[in-house]
Amino acid sequence: MIRSVALDVGETLTCDDRYWASWADWLDVPRHTLSALVGVVVAQGRDNADAIRMLRPGIDVAAEYRAREVAGRGEALDEDDLYGDVRPALSALRDLGVRVVVAGNQTSRAGELLRALDLPTDAVAVSGDWGVAKPSREFFARVVDLAEARPDEILYVGDHPANDVFPAADFGLRTAHLRRGPWGHLWADDPAVRAAADWTVAGLTELVDEVERANA
Repeated sequence: MIRSVALDVGETLTCDDRYWASWADWLDVPRHTLSALVGVVVAQGRDNADAIRMLRPGIDVAAEYRAREVAGRGEALDEDDLYGDVRPALSALRDLGVRVVVAGNQTSRAGELLRALDLPTDAVAVSGDWGVAKPSREFFARVVDLAEARPDEILYVGDHPANDVFPAADFGLRTAHLRRGPWGHLWADDPAVRAAADWTVAGLTELVDEVERANA
């Protein structure tokens, strides 16, 4: 039985378009330039913040983030940033009797914004609050506590193989690789990802169908 579904945030629940556009505007570069560089670092398996460092060598990303907040140009998140299948799929999972939690690598501010959206979930947690981030084992130990189930009864859903699929599977969770966003599409057909993930899905509606079949 899948008793709990835990979901990543970026490019799983939310589209990152606004996030990267705001960074491009702050750095005063064309949005397409930064977007293309994000694609480069994704393909190379690097930290996505390296796209910012390529534009501004030596930049202190954390300090720049704080400067944006002070200037009133910090993180923003609202209903328009959610993928269209998010609310109906999360509601459908809960209707199946599954505990639904959100756990991703986000700042504490992003966690506040997510909780303000009042999604149909049982809990929302982010790495900024926990002080540990994916792909660490401690992060997934926290996911197990949040999910209130055994690891083999938890399905972790995300788009990023190195942050989501591989470490969650190594911790004993079941996994679904979501073909969404640059990471999801780039790695969707990779044999190692296919082997590690219990499911590969194109969207959250398909995920609901898979969970229902698994629990039938």
